[in-house]
Amino acid sequence: MSITIYHNPRCSKSRAALKLLEERDLHPKIVEYLKEPPSPAELKSLLKKLKKSPAEITRTGESVYKERYRGKDLSEEQWLRALHENPILIERPIVVNGARAIVGRPPESVLTIL
Repeated sequence: MSITIYHNPRCSKSRAALKLLEERDLHPKIVEYLKEPPSPAELKSLLKKLKKSPAEITRTGESVYKERYRGKDLSEEQWLRALHENPILIERPIVVNGARAIVGRPPESVLTIL
């Protein structure tokens, strides 16, 4: 089983999701997405697996969102570029297992795709 977690080690929810996986002897590939932002193409693939739009995985409480994007009508491509350029806006954690993915909020939700 090949599992990937888009992880922010400073986030308690992300740490909890990773711990749940490790407690089940699963050792996911860890992508620290703030250091290695997914490309727009990777984001598009993630969104397809999540069955969500870019806006649905955007952290609207972040100052960069409020300053640059709130109230704007962006195309999907513009959203993908915005998330790539500002990875702090990507909801976390995202866990991928094959063709399925889920946002780990609450962390226990990651267990539904194992």
